[in-house]
Amino acid sequence: MPGIDECLLEAMRLPGARGAALVDWTSGLALGTVGEAPGGDHETTAAEAAELARMAAEHGAFAAQGDGHPPVEDVIVSNRDSYHLLRFVDTSFDSSVFLHLWLGREDGNLALARIRLGEMADRLVLG
Repeated sequence: MPGIDECLLEAMRLPGARGAALVDWTSGLALGTVGEAPGGDHETTAAEAAELARMAAEHGAFAAQGDGHPPVEDVIVSNRDSYHLLRFVDTSFDSSVFLHLWLGREDGNLALARIRLGEMADRLVLG
């Protein structure tokens, strides 16, 4: 079972990976980062991604129907040259963290990244 650093390094092995982070969406703090950050600042990126994650997680329109898991699995944002994949991590405490993968559009594979990030989130050990 990988910890934060191992999980982020595994994310960076995905084709097209530019940077990755584990973020607490309630505080906006990065719990771990690796690689590059859009704009060059991991903390700013974490805070901005947390706003987006919080918005998705707290709105009832996106909620699952009472299954006890986080209300949203993932959020995908695309722009001209990259994708941002936010994958919520189901934890034994309050499930307020997500993995953020910044993926280059030209050489990244969004479908593969989504599958692998889901597998990583399932195996991630926080403690």
